[in-house]
Amino acid sequence: MLWHEVTSAVADRNFMQTGTTHEKTALSELLGAALNTLEEGVAVLDEESRVVAWNPAAAAISGYRSADLLARELPDDFYALDTHPPGNGMQVDELVLGGLVQVKLLHGQGHLLPVMLRQSPLRDALGRRFGTLLRFHPAEEVDALPHGTVKNDSDFDKHVEQSQAEMAARLNEAWQEWVTGEVPFGVLWITVDQATVLRKTHGHDASEAMLAIVERTLVHALRPTEILGQWGTNEFLVLCHERTPEMLLQHARHVRELAQGADFRWWGDRVPLTVSIGMAQAKSEGKLAGLLCQAQRSMQAAMQAGGNQVVLEGVGSGITGDGVRECSQS
Repeated sequence: MLWHEVTSAVADRNFMQTGTTHEKTALSELLGAALNTLEEGVAVLDEESRVVAWNPAAAAISGYRSADLLARELPDDFYALDTHPPGNGMQVDELVLGGLVQVKLLHGQGHLLPVMLRQSPLRDALGRRFGTLLRFHPAEEVDALPHGTVKNDSDFDKHVEQSQAEMAARLNEAWQEWVTGEVPFGVLWITVDQATVLRKTHGHDASEAMLAIVERTLVHALRPTEILGQWGTNEFLVLCHERTPEMLLQHARHVRELAQGADFRWWGDRVPLTVSIGMAQAKSEGKLAGLLCQAQRSMQAAMQAGGNQVVLEGVGSGITGDGVRECSQS
């Protein structure tokens, strides 16, 4: 198993003390590459509880970049057991070493995220502890069953239609607030890159169960003032209030990274998921339909670029009308 090999190599400090500089560098690069391939969040702490390794999955799940934490201690309120006061992994006595427990992780954006976490000590050849290994993933990964409660095709279509109607009303309200009071207003048009293939290979039940997990994951990435709704069979809209296109772009990248933490399993098989996101920011000129069409074109450009992309396109021309249905919804 990869984890046994990695932790054994880390724990063998005699090698690190006696090996040549080239051997130490090669081992460091090997361990770094191994951590980067893992799909669960991994943090390695030294004996002083400072972060010495923080893989990309940890950044995507937690909202903390490695640059924010390396050589620093984890924040005191980074995570907490549901029935205990906040504290990091080195201070929560009830968190049994080596056991998998559910905790509430304080995301970098300020909201609480339920995750499954395992804490393991790292020891040298003499059994002396010189660090700690933290591994974590969203709680939905454990809760996702091969056959959850999913809607049949007819009910699912009704669900999508209802969501579209509710989002249309919210979009019109936000547009009017923008026109009358210039309340910042932007749209993220999100599609799951693997949805079409999954529906063809695993069927409608698998696709709908996957979309439900993605929707729950996206909710964790949003601020309280933002609105998420399904806008098509494989697509979601997010109504945002970022003040500039640059802030909208940064937020969209955060949403895309968090979506990668949605670990969907079907009949025991893990299906890695990514999203493509198109963006549009309201401007003084133009119509709501034009804003949506711009977001849709940006999303399509992100898909054509290979998926797992965020695109902000320039305002298109020749689009008129106040309706929110002028862009096709698939």
